[in-house]
Amino acid sequence: MQYLGEIISMGVAFSWTITAIASEVASKRLGVFTLNVWRMSAAFILTGLGMWIFTGQFMPVYASGRAWMWLTLSGLVGYAMGDYCLFRSYLAIGSRYGQLFMTLAPMAAAFMAWFTLGQHLTVNSIIAMIVTLLGIAISVLGRGDGKKITLKLPLSGVLFGIGAGMGQGIGLVLSKIGLDYYIKDTPSYILPSIQNYLPFSANMIRCLAGFLAFLLIMWVHQGFGMLHKSIHDKKGMSMTLIAVIFGPFIGVGFSLMAVQYTAAGIASTLMALTPILIIIPSHYIFGQPITVKGVLGAVVSVLGVSLFFLH
Repeated sequence: MQYLGEIISMGVAFSWTITAIASEVASKRLGVFTLNVWRMSAAFILTGLGMWIFTGQFMPVYASGRAWMWLTLSGLVGYAMGDYCLFRSYLAIGSRYGQLFMTLAPMAAAFMAWFTLGQHLTVNSIIAMIVTLLGIAISVLGRGDGKKITLKLPLSGVLFGIGAGMGQGIGLVLSKIGLDYYIKDTPSYILPSIQNYLPFSANMIRCLAGFLAFLLIMWVHQGFGMLHKSIHDKKGMSMTLIAVIFGPFIGVGFSLMAVQYTAAGIASTLMALTPILIIIPSHYIFGQPITVKGVLGAVVSVLGVSLFFLH
């Protein structure tokens, strides 16, 4: 099918928009730890059931120890660290600005790929970083008293947003390393029939790592009382289910699939449209004002992301 990769990529951008909004609502009702324990466990189970239906295997049986190691590390960085920061940023500055900081992910991925894979940082990449940072600055900076440039958002929310973008980018590179090992580990006579599903299976390992990490952190900080209490919050749990379906289940899996059907640059640019797509729903759902600076900053940031993939 022509433009299948582009269609999937646009679908992922809309999927992450829905996830961001649902996650903001759920995190305010359930708390960050509780939300993520439910997210990771549900994503693991749903993905496993999907793999069982389409491949006959619930668990990623062909993944070796090295694939498990890299994908587990990716889950700890991308989910446990990245998602924790992301949802804390939602509480402090809202999902609209939280998603804006996710445009930092390609920058973090570029540095991580340079460090681990030996990929070069090109002039084009450096320009893309500058443009992305400029877009974020347009959105979050303004003139205060005495016409000095000041931060319009709480500092804690900005720092959590930066952590979220860094975790996402670094986790993506780690998952690529793990997925490459996973593909090499899969027997050649089986690979053609299940290759399209391997990204979902690899994501199961990442979800399992994220689930165990959040469960441990919850146990250390507050015990499991909030987890039991959350079951009775119907709205919070329904928003969590929506966040799971459109986030770690559909969004992440299809984002890995999109690059199999179109150029990585095109897919990544289209999937990065979430900071723009979320502006209107955030206005009507959360009452966040739509300003020229806010729209311009989001557009410039997404433009910066697209520059990473121009050759």
